[in-house]
Amino acid sequence: MYVLTDNFSLYWEGFLGTVELTFYSSLLALFLGFVMASFRVAPVGSLRAFGTVWVTVLRNTPLTLLFFAVVLGLPRFGVVLPFQLFAILALGCYTSAFICEALRSGINTVPTGQGEAARSLGMTFGQTLSGVVLPQAFRSVIPPIGSTLIALAKNSAIAGAFSVTELLGTYKTLSELGYNIIWTFVWIAVGYLIITLSISALFNVLEKRYGVAG
Repeated sequence: MYVLTDNFSLYWEGFLGTVELTFYSSLLALFLGFVMASFRVAPVGSLRAFGTVWVTVLRNTPLTLLFFAVVLGLPRFGVVLPFQLFAILALGCYTSAFICEALRSGINTVPTGQGEAARSLGMTFGQTLSGVVLPQAFRSVIPPIGSTLIALAKNSAIAGAFSVTELLGTYKTLSELGYNIIWTFVWIAVGYLIITLSISALFNVLEKRYGVAG
């Protein structure tokens, strides 16, 4: 217990760092995931192709490699940002591919007749998607999106290797101070458990309120 009490401020700083990474990366992932899912089902071939390439490349690229590409590659093109923003970009873009596929699967569960009926009433593709299709698709994709964001929270641990303050990175300092490595990781695991259970609880509430009845 003294490992936590003696170093609570260090753990707290790492915990908040992981929460911030998870929160902002989730927002970016949800936004990009929605955009790419829209592209994937759009009537314009170039948009569908772009969405397909985005999902295929990111889903088949190791996240660590993506971190290297963002942190080391973007500055070569004059894009210089704090390491935390680089980490948010890497995590958000990577996770957006999985969010996109979850949304697209939900869109495919909506009967095509409803989209055709909306278009027959003169609604545009954007109006049909946002007003008819997505509200119904959202109900069926709540659980997979929740699981994806939980995975994002755990994936944020990679950011510690790129000079970003986060929970897992606290073990380096504590190890140098001579603390027991086992208890160091026990309290790190507790921190991640709090974050993932909070996300799970949030999506359980959303599923009970908006999800498809069993």
